[in-house]
Order: sequence, then C-alpha cells, then structure tokens
Amino acid sequence: MVQSAVEFLIPSTWEIEVAVAASAFLIASYWLFAYRVDGEDDVGFDPSRNPDSGDAMFDKDKIGQLRGDTQTNAPYIIKVELLAAKNLIGANLNGTSDPYAIVNCGLEKRFSSMVPGSRNPMWGEEFNFPTDELPVKIKVTIHDWDIIWKSTVLGSVTISVEREGQTGPVWHSLDSPSGQVCLNINAVKLPVNASRAITGYAGARRRVTLDQQGPTIVHLKPGPLQTIFNLLPDEVVEHSYSCALERSFLYHGRIYVSAWHICFHSNVFSKQMKVVVPLGDIDEIRRSQHAVINPAITVILRMGAGGHGVPPLGTPDGRVRYKFASFWNRNHTLKALQRRVNNYHAMLEVEKKERAESALRAHSSSVRGGGGKVQVKTPVDIAAVPVKFQAFIKEEVLVAIYNDVFPSTPEKFLNVLLSDDSTYTSEYRSARKDKNLNIEPWHTAEEYDGQVREIKFRSICNSPMCPPDTAVTEWQHVVLSPDKKTLVFETVQQPHDVPFGSYFEVHCRWRLEVKEETSSVLDVRVGVHFKKWCLMQSKIKSGAIDEYKKEVEVMLEVALSHLKKTHSSSSSRGGDIDNNSASSLPPIPENIR
Repeated sequence: MVQSAVEFLIPSTWEIEVAVAASAFLIASYWLFAYRVDGEDDVGFDPSRNPDSGDAMFDKDKIGQLRGDTQTNAPYIIKVELLAAKNLIGANLNGTSDPYAIVNCGLEKRFSSMVPGSRNPMWGEEFNFPTDELPVKIKVTIHDWDIIWKSTVLGSVTISVEREGQTGPVWHSLDSPSGQVCLNINAVKLPVNASRAITGYAGARRRVTLDQQGPTIVHLKPGPLQTIFNLLPDEVVEHSYSCALERSFLYHGRIYVSAWHICFHSNVFSKQMKVVVPLGDIDEIRRSQHAVINPAITVILRMGAGGHGVPPLGTPDGRVRYKFASFWNRNHTLKALQRRVNNYHAMLEVEKKERAESALRAHSSSVRGGGGKVQVKTPVDIAAVPVKFQAFIKEEVLVAIYNDVFPSTPEKFLNVLLSDDSTYTSEYRSARKDKNLNIEPWHTAEEYDGQVREIKFRSICNSPMCPPDTAVTEWQHVVLSPDKKTLVFETVQQPHDVPFGSYFEVHCRWRLEVKEETSSVLDVRVGVHFKKWCLMQSKIKSGAIDEYKKEVEVMLEVALSHLKKTHSSSSSRGGDIDNNSASSLPPIPENIR
C-alpha cells in the first residue's frame, strides 16, 4: 500500500521530460517577447537598439489646427538633432531610467524614441520645425517612460535660437539635480518657393480663411477625430480598425484613418495612448510580424519627422516608426492604409496643378484696363496666326439649367449689361442682398481669348451647414465672335468661408446666339469642379447647382428690367431696342424657379 502511494507521488521519466520541455518553451517564449519584440522578420529589418517605446500624455495643444501640406512655405527650418543625454536621474527602483525626449518649437511638438534601462541614452535623431521668424525658443524635456503610470519628468532645458547657422554639438544642463542633454541645432533660411517636402519637413497647413471678415463655421456632429484627437471639425473618419500598439506589451485600441491623418487611441489600465500621424510625415508602410505569430503593420516616418503623441520605436537609420498588431485582417488593412497614403500624395499633385491654374487666372485678372465698354479682342488673321487659348472653365462638369429666347443681341448684351460703366452687376447683386461688392475693370489676357475681370463680394448662405454669409471671389471671362453673332460669358466662383470651400469651384457658361434681328437664344450651363476629393461631393454639387438656379432667376429678371430702362432712356435718341420686344419680354421658365 505504501509502495503504491510512493509510486503515485513520484513522477515518471516521461512526465519529467514533458515538464522540462514545457518549461523550456515558456522561457524561450518569454525571452522572445521581452527582448525580440522589435524584430522585423518579414521585411529584413534589423532589430532596433530601442526595442521599447513609451507614451507621454497626449497634449491637446493645437494638434487640431494642423494638416499635412507639402507646399506650405516658411522662411526658416529649425533642425534639432537630439544626440544623447548623460547622468540622468534614476527613476526606476534599480537606479536606471527609461528616458525619451519631447522637443517643442512654437506650437509644434515631436517625440523621440525611448531607450530602456539607461541613464546615459544615445539617440541620434533629428527633428525639423518650420518657423516664420527668429529668434525662436526650443524646449527639450526628458521623461521617464512608465508602462502604467504617468511619465516622470527627469528635467528640461530651453534654448533660444537667435540667428541662422549651426551651433554644433553642445551639452546643455537640465533644470534638475542631475543630467545633461547634447543638441545640435541648425537654423536654415529657405528659398522663397522651396517646398517643405524637399527640406525634410512635410509641414502643417493652418486653416485660415481667405477673407478675414468671417470665420469658417462647420455645423457637423463631432466624431472621434474631434472628441478624442481634437482635429478640425470637417475631418471625418474614412476607415477604422481594431488593433494594438506595440510597447512592452500590446496596448489594445483602435486606429482611425482620415484624409490627412492616421490616428490611434487606446485606454489600457486608465493610461491614454494617442498617436496622430500626418500622412505627409509617412515615408513607408510595411508588413511586419510581432512575436513571430502575430501579423503586424509598421508605419515608418521620414527623416526629421519625429514621433506624434507617443514615443515611437527607433531604427538604425535614424527614422522612427510605429508598429500596430492584432488586426482581424492585416493584409486588408495594409492595402487600405497604403491606398490612403497614395491618394494623399495624388491629392497634393492635383492641388499643386489647381494652384498653378488659379494663380494664372488671378494673374490674368490683376492687370487693370480702361473703363467704358468692353473692348473685344478680334484676331486680324486667325488662319495666318493660329493661337491656342486655355479653357477658362471645365466643360465636362457643366449641366444645362436654362435655354430660351432672350430679347437682345449678343453685342447689345455685352455693351449694355457687362460693360464697365454698366450698373447691371451692382443691381442684381443688390437684389440678392450681397454686400461689399468690388468690381475690377475688364482687360485682355494673353492666356484666354476675349477679356477677363475679377469681382469680390459677400453672399448670403441658405444652407444650414454654412455661416450666415461667405466671401466669394468670381472670375469672369467674355468673348464675342468676330461676326458678333455669338457671345460666350463664363464665370468661376470660389467661396471661401463655407465647409470644404477650398475643395471646389462653381463653373458657369452663358451662351447667346443670334436668332432674329433683336433676339437671341440664351443657353445657361452650370457645374461644380472639385479640385480635390471630399466626402460630401454629391451634396455640395446638388446644393451649388440649386443655388445657382436661383441666382440665374434673379440675374434674368434684373437683366430684363435693365434692358427696359436702357430702352426707355435711349428711345428719345433713337434706341434700337424694339418697343414690342421690350414690352413683351418672355417670362422666366419654371424649370429654374
């Protein structure tokens, strides 16, 4: 009996072998998780010397006022190279620290990677900041990363950059009992038209309305990008995915993708983790692995970008990165993120082209000519001197909204309603209750046939999503055929203070062709040209066309009234507007009411 009990208690050789193998597997798994968590097995990346990274508390300071835009210029770029630190305070129980740095310049903030278990960390990371003027102050704060609790400040130092040039590596003492940080600061003056992408800074676009008389008001329900990350009201979530941010362990949360940012939010053990990465700062998005068996995605930022909101992981080449794992479908998410970044860069190219066209149009409208009637430019010999003019509007976006007989010839329409000394434009803008009207005189433009001019005004907005009124710039183009039988009048309207106002333009064409001696056929077409994609395209298009239909109704009523007045005042001098046609003007069709 006793012998049987002893045999039962003593493990067999097979049981001992299984226990030893299981223990070895657990030890190997723990070692792999704790020390090799940074490996980039799938892409051939060498493990970083900074395997862990931490989270400093997300700061709400102005991050919502920034957007990526590689074409925005600033007079100076401040390049801050964070080289190393020494003799830092030991914040951990074992006398070491897990330091990372936060570098501030004006409203910009960047995070360095975290170096675990060291009082003398080596970083070698660079941060680029734009600034409008010198001097400017650079503040560097060293924190100790904590997995759960709030990060501890180990010391800080503020350096004033007074002039252009490079300081070279300089050790600066921290405002703490112990510690120094080595910085190399270089202030570079940029060429006038230099792109920040070329200088290594993707930059930030601040929302500023083109007309300062009224602010941009967006009546949209705040989403997670506004409530969590304090981004602009018109920035919306296009995709979101459940995932985890890699640190000493995985912080589970959710990643949000918008037209300008990739954002991540996590709240584990009441520790907030918020990452806001502008798409312009992303250099590459790669496939990677976490702990061998967990597919992950690594977002690598370009040189000089620095971390955003949470300390990133370091890399041997000086770039920083964020790694996300535990996706439901890693490959689907990877393709969506890469597509979003490609669309962002394509959008920048379209914006660049649109800016060039707008600049050309504005330049053409900036040359002032003489007053009086419109001087129509008619080529002497078109066959002998072929000229190719640029299109003033986008024909492909136009839709017909009006077609009927109008009691005026094209030439009279031009001279009576559109000439510089005509009060017609002021009358119909007053009828629409527009204000602050400013009309530039007509003048010739080499880029376009005929003549162009620019008008500015503030127009009432009827949409619940818009402010009470908005500043509008309208470019006008008119050309009369050599035989004076056809008149083309084109306009491009650019609203400034409405939601997504910089995304689109309203293009319109009025075309008059002679039908009888005193009348013409008037065809009006209007459309919305989108300079870049936005979520509310269909709503903006339908709203703008409906609004222009109402505007055409007012314009025609005022035009008929103006022609009657012109006929009455000129009848004593033998005016050539027929009395019958003036007294029996056609009504406004119902299709545009």
